[in-house]
Amino acid sequence: MQFKTLGRSDLAVTDICLGTMTWGSQNDEAEGHAQIAMARDAGINFMDTAEMYAVPASPGTSGRTETIIGNWFAAHGDRDKWVLATKMAGGGNAHIRNGAVPDRHSVREALEASLKRLRTDHVDLYQIHWASRGHYNFENYWTFAPHGQETARALDNIAEVLAALGDLVREGKIRHIGLSNETTWGLTQWLRLAEQNGLPRIVSIQNEYSLLRRIFDHDLAELSHHEQVGLLAYSPLAAGLLTGKYFDDATPRGSRREYQKGFWRLNAHSDRATRDYHALAARHGLDPVQMAIAFCRSRPFMASTIIGATSTTQLRQVLGAADLELSPEVLADIDAIHRANPRPI
Repeated sequence: MQFKTLGRSDLAVTDICLGTMTWGSQNDEAEGHAQIAMARDAGINFMDTAEMYAVPASPGTSGRTETIIGNWFAAHGDRDKWVLATKMAGGGNAHIRNGAVPDRHSVREALEASLKRLRTDHVDLYQIHWASRGHYNFENYWTFAPHGQETARALDNIAEVLAALGDLVREGKIRHIGLSNETTWGLTQWLRLAEQNGLPRIVSIQNEYSLLRRIFDHDLAELSHHEQVGLLAYSPLAAGLLTGKYFDDATPRGSRREYQKGFWRLNAHSDRATRDYHALAARHGLDPVQMAIAFCRSRPFMASTIIGATSTTQLRQVLGAADLELSPEVLADIDAIHRANPRPI
């Protein structure tokens, strides 16, 4: 397992991170704990969760994943062996603080609740789950309209939340801070305001990245390089789409499409691109799932690739990518498919 340092911090994390968002909905506690054990035995030291999990978020599921992780720590006493990341919701979910966006008071409220569920006195990386002003992530890619944003209001909110996070870092309850589902402009403002006010610096950004979604390749990649803010890639398999399980409009039992009664990533464009990547993997004698993970790990801006599974069988397959390095020929073929299918989801 390779290790990367997050930003300008002292956090050394494995370049594969254990994702947890289905624990408490599609997975029960025993299954979640089995995945933690398997990841630990594979050498992974990095685990990511959120106050909103398990998904789909609801009053009955949000917070369950953190509780499952906390129960593991209580039973095994190995909190110090893990770099633990969690996230505060960015607003809009009525069952989480009435849908309000983060502010100075709710940052503390959210963190304290997470610490209680996680049974720990600190988190190593605390992230804002999505930009409260609006963003192009999730299903917003084709409808994003930043012209309606109020610049002063957005900056005031960033400054307020950053100041609150600074208080919690000084108290030792947070070691470092990060963002999720952010844009180039947003990340730039967080960095600028931190420098101007002597506040904690962003060390990572957690955005979706896969063979099917490569928005990060351009402006965010440049900013990541110059400012040393690495990407934590979520959905490197496009939420399971890249496995091929949805070919021919299939809905496998236990899949996200069945569980959530829909799957927005699946369309004619993404299906075509996925088939092309599967054909490429077959030509080169590769497992398409492991190829997709290895591609993410190969990117120069990648700090860690977050892998999630709904079974230990799936997790074992994904972990097989830990030592896979793609040849120049495979990478060239991937680029050719990407050029032909640049925006499939």
